[in-house]
Amino acid sequence: MNRDQSKIFKTVSYHDGQWDENRTNIICEQAVTLTVNNEPWLTFMCTPNDLNGLAIGFLYNEQIIETLDDIASVRVCPGEDNVDVWLNRSVQKPKNWIRTSGCSGGETSIGKSNLRRGIEKSPNGDMLPAERIGALIEQLNEAQDLYRKSGGVHTSALSDGGKIIIATEDIGRHNTLDKLAGRCLLEKISPSKRIILTTGRISSEMIQKAGRIGAAIVISRTSPSSLSVQVAEKLGITLIGYARRDRFTVYTHLERILSISVGEKINSEA
Repeated sequence: MNRDQSKIFKTVSYHDGQWDENRTNIICEQAVTLTVNNEPWLTFMCTPNDLNGLAIGFLYNEQIIETLDDIASVRVCPGEDNVDVWLNRSVQKPKNWIRTSGCSGGETSIGKSNLRRGIEKSPNGDMLPAERIGALIEQLNEAQDLYRKSGGVHTSALSDGGKIIIATEDIGRHNTLDKLAGRCLLEKISPSKRIILTTGRISSEMIQKAGRIGAAIVISRTSPSSLSVQVAEKLGITLIGYARRDRFTVYTHLERILSISVGEKINSEA
């Protein structure tokens, strides 16, 4: 069973010249070691939920495994400070981990030179009406259960364009996409349309993970990095940032979102 995902602390707040004592929910952060074939690989700084999904999804997104058939067993230790994964084959631990940009940091063995290896370019389908984007963001907001309780946590979700299929929460935005990938494998979820929604800033690693999951569209409430835009363009992913109920910015592959009439209007004004 997962331990508490938030803890209550006594705090003192100041407002309009007044001090008030409170009991405040604070999001939990925990060090969890990933052990593969009895060898420690790295330590996640994460929210202690969906730890099986986090470990499996990380190995999938790092292209260490392809399916659940590659895994002999996965076990979260009683103290929930280690996830012990045994594979059906021997595997070499990556020699170098790259520190990524993220809340509490992140790690990947895939460098810039081979950032996109093993990730297929997204197909041209998965059209999404512009009017649906605001509705999907509202669904993402509603899925933030842990955020409403404690704040200080990111949420990512997998949608088929109509509804959210899976939502995951963690202090690390990269961890949320690993958890999504793990849940897809564990629950055998494979929607025909894959749209990723996230509250976090989009880095190149986030786009890499989204591409590995097979998403054709990635929608964030905040901004992308310059490298994530370049990678999304090459992978054929439609990247959308600053998404709100009634507005958003499209950075790559506009053709999946805009109608012909809107496209003609933009071209005529250019």
